[in-house]
Parts: sequence; structure tokens; C-alpha cells
Amino acid sequence: MATQRLPVVPLHALPPGQLVDCFALLAEKIRQATRDGKIYYACRFRDKLRSVSCLVWSDGPWFEACERTWKEGECYKLRVIYSEHDRYGPQIELHNIRPVTDNDRADGFDLAQLVESSRFPVEQLRQELLRWVETEISDPWRKLVLALLTAHQDKLERLPASEKQYYPFVGGWLEHTLSVCRLVTWLVNYYREYYSDLQPPINRDLVLTVAAIHEIGRVAEFGDELAQPQPTVAGRLLGHLQLARDLVHQAANQVPELSAEQILLLDHLLLSYLTLPEWGSQRLPMIPEALILHHADDLDAKMEMYCRCLRRDTTPGPFTARDPILGRPLLKQRSC
Repeated sequence: MATQRLPVVPLHALPPGQLVDCFALLAEKIRQATRDGKIYYACRFRDKLRSVSCLVWSDGPWFEACERTWKEGECYKLRVIYSEHDRYGPQIELHNIRPVTDNDRADGFDLAQLVESSRFPVEQLRQELLRWVETEISDPWRKLVLALLTAHQDKLERLPASEKQYYPFVGGWLEHTLSVCRLVTWLVNYYREYYSDLQPPINRDLVLTVAAIHEIGRVAEFGDELAQPQPTVAGRLLGHLQLARDLVHQAANQVPELSAEQILLLDHLLLSYLTLPEWGSQRLPMIPEALILHHADDLDAKMEMYCRCLRRDTTPGPFTARDPILGRPLLKQRSC
């Protein structure tokens, strides 16, 4: 950093228009080009409570360092001027940057303040999920779920539910999975009764089983980085749905009571519940259970994105800043 000493301000509390120092985690670095071919990097820095955008242009002073040395998931000390754009949301103009060092702890650097985590204790989430599995799912399906949750317990406690979109924080996998399980329980009970004449009936154990493990592929998709897990080679090449299918087949070898047809239906739910090829699904849902899981998962993911945007926004006025994930601002001030 430059020798001039400036106040160190948390990223989420940056005052607009002032040159200050802050600590931040590089959450995203994407190489892009304008319509006329000018190259730039769209970067996103964050702490626990805010993410900000930063454009690094090819003719600017930071382009070479950004391209060669900046790494997603690493922490930096920044010198910036903060602003809020009506269309693009919170942004920073970068004046200096360097990786953090141990000496920065004296100025307040704390990794825990940059790494977002679930609002709920991770152990509490894990225990609640296990209780739900024991209560709601019958054997042999339950044996399969417990085998997977037990085998990957340590990593599941740290994992986000997704890299950047929904529940992208420590404990996010557990929080999202438990929430989807609760939604699916209500939906399958309702529709089994509403369509009680359906033959074969909606398979409660099938959809509850996949609700509990629908994101299990994340354990192979992401590495072990604490600050921000990065996709593995297998994660980039195959995606979490195919990796989940592989993990389920491995675990199913320990549960010989599961029939070939039951495993086939498990496969279909895992590979179809996202519904769209661009989201990773290979097939559209072809059975009611897959449809139930799709809507429960989609609703829970989108609701988390909405509520996270509304909770953390500090923009004056009735609307939030434009959320980079949702691609829009949200109305936050209303009387009812």
C-alpha cells in the first residue's frame, strides 16, 4: 500500500466518495470484453455483509496483476473510493491493492469478518437434519442417506450450497438442505392426500431421500478452501449433479435392499430436478416426485437470495442497490 496512512474501514461500512483502506476477499474474477473488443476483468470483492464490483480495464494500472496474480478466494488490503451506481449497484474505484499479511492483524484484519457463515450454528443444523432423516425417511432409503451424510460429515459442515448464487457461505449446504427437506415434507404430504387415487402413489420416501442428498455432489465439486471453496477439475468438467449420482451409486453398494428400479428413480430425480440444461439437468422431470423437488429447491434458493439482499442493503431510499446475482434492485420500504 502507499505510505500515506488512511483509516481502515470495513467493506460493508465504506463511506461514499472517500479514499479509505479496507480488507476484502476476492469472490469473483471474470475476463470479459466490450462490444468494441476492449478487454477487462469484472471483479467482485466482499466481506460478510456486502459485495462490491470492481472493473479492471486492460489499459489500467492493475490489469497485469489482476490477470496474473489475483486469485479468487484470497484476501487483500484495498485502497478504494466507494460509490453506489443506480444500475450496477455498489462499486469501488481501486487505488491500491496487495495481499494481506500477518502484520495486517494489527489493523483489524480478521478472516472471520470476510467469510460469511450461516445465521445458525452448524452443529445445530447438522443435528436437526439427522433428526429429520431418522423421523421422516424409512429404510432402506434412510440407510442410504445416513451413509452419505456420515461419510462426508466434516466437509458438509463447511460447504456452501452454491459457489456464488444461493447460500454461498459456510454452513450454507446444511441450511439449504434442511430447508428444502422441510418444504418437500409439506408438499409431498399434501399432494399424496390430494391425489390419493394416483397409481402408483407419489413415493414419499423417494422424494424425501433425494431432498436430503440433492446437493451431495458439492463435496466433490468443491475443494477444501475455507475462505471460498473453489471448483475442482471434476467439478468443472462434470458438475454437481453427475458427481452426486456417482456418490449415490457408491453408497448404494452398502444398501443391497435398494432395488435397481429404486436406484434408477433416484438417478432421475438427481439429474432432472433443476429442469434446465444450463443449470446442469440432463432431462426434464418425468415423475411427480421430481417436480415437487424442483419447486421446493428453486423456491428456497430464490427466497434466500431475496432475503439476503434485503437484509444486508444499506442504500438510501425505497429500493436496494442492484443485486449482482438477482440482476435487479428490490423494494425494501413499504407499509405492509
